[in-house]
Amino acid sequence: MTPGHRRPFTKAQSTLVMLTFMNRLRQLVLPSCAAIAAATAIAVTGASAPQNASTAPSSAPDDIHKIQHIVIIMQENRSFDSYFGTYPGADGIPMQNGVPTVCSPDPRARDCQKPYHDTNDLDRGGPHGDTSATGDIDGGKMDGFLRQAEAHFPGCRDANDPHCPGGSSPDVMGYHDNREIPNYWAYAHDFVLQDRMFESNASWSLPAHLFLVSEWSALCSSPGDASSCRNELEKPNYPPDFNYAAHRPHRRGPPDYPWTDLTYLLHHSNVTWAYYVFGGTEPDCANGQATCTPVPQRAKTPGIWNPLPYFDTVKQDGELGDVQDLSRFYSAAAAGTLPAVSWICPTGQYSEHPPALISRGQAYVTGLVNAVMSGPDWNSTAIFIAWDDWGGFYDHVVPPAVDQNGYGLRVPGLVISPYARQGYIDHQTLSFDAYVKFIEDDFLGGARIDPKTDGRPDPRPDVRENATQLGDLRADFDFTQTPRPPILLPGGIDPLPH
Repeated sequence: MTPGHRRPFTKAQSTLVMLTFMNRLRQLVLPSCAAIAAATAIAVTGASAPQNASTAPSSAPDDIHKIQHIVIIMQENRSFDSYFGTYPGADGIPMQNGVPTVCSPDPRARDCQKPYHDTNDLDRGGPHGDTSATGDIDGGKMDGFLRQAEAHFPGCRDANDPHCPGGSSPDVMGYHDNREIPNYWAYAHDFVLQDRMFESNASWSLPAHLFLVSEWSALCSSPGDASSCRNELEKPNYPPDFNYAAHRPHRRGPPDYPWTDLTYLLHHSNVTWAYYVFGGTEPDCANGQATCTPVPQRAKTPGIWNPLPYFDTVKQDGELGDVQDLSRFYSAAAAGTLPAVSWICPTGQYSEHPPALISRGQAYVTGLVNAVMSGPDWNSTAIFIAWDDWGGFYDHVVPPAVDQNGYGLRVPGLVISPYARQGYIDHQTLSFDAYVKFIEDDFLGGARIDPKTDGRPDPRPDVRENATQLGDLRADFDFTQTPRPPILLPGGIDPLPH
């Protein structure tokens, strides 16, 4: 199998994309005439000749340095099949004559529910901790999603239960397409879609974000002592905003993460970075709960989506100021002063974390992408978009086993860049570890977060960037091509007050 290919939309599919955009204009913020023209242009590009991966021009190894800015946009709680399960050419929901050939047993209804098109803007999802991941995967059968959700939502016998919108069963088997998420599908069509992007770890948001910045999730018995840390996939030290009575056993007070994170390597190589936090709320969810009470979130209030301030390296290197309010991202994008590495953490209502509206999250992400595309740094930037875990939603692909931590279930992955291949579907096995690997190869000469070489020993089980299964994000780029112009999609919003 080739690592990726492009399959152009049919005329009917292209028309549907264009009509969907026009319909969204009536629902979202009215775009400029230029944005409408861009939306129409996207529909037209489906008729252009495809570039086969086997004949695509290769790039020299050092061409990765054409990327001087990496922006990682991390959204929340969606599986690949729930967003791209019917995308043309992707490894999506198995179908025959347009009808799914797979199903998940429903203990309450005593039948097997097939995936179905979900038109709701508000989803509820299901539990997504480590035990739920094991249950959903079910030894490779990938059929435990309804069992897990119904066990978590015992009141789902009532069709009016808000946990079960539209029926007496959870919505974990529902999928969306370009009628609900036209901009995400447009990005896939015009740039790169990754159909084997897996969460680094098989668990929930806090471990996922710890892996995103440090390649490990651990529970440490002695503050400041990395040797006291032990692998912990489900219950690392929780932030103090958690309800400790519900999440014992944990000591009170701020957690301490003494193991090495990526910012340590970046700082010592004089590579700039920022972790942008959208102030508002985050869900007070642990142990894989699907929905829960929100708590306040700010750049200066660390939490499950904002763990970096609890890392010893960040404090010792004097870099707490690099954890910033999201408003600073928009300013940097407009001024052409983006740091080399940016992570962007959402707020609850724009995160797509159930019960947040999908349309609101898509509009926010589109606004972030448009901000980069409209700024001076576009020609040297790579934007990676992913969702931190599967959120309990159905996916049919069995995650590869890498170590005791994962991989977790499959999530959507998008690559947007002036050097990204057009309409390319990347079939490599990837995880969020690939982001860290790409950053290290681009800015750190291939150095890794490795306790044997980075001068800060810790007992992590392995060096995740070196996993033999892990693909290389270079395959998603053609560094020989002339940088592609921006494509500003309609409906993008900057939700911050100015």
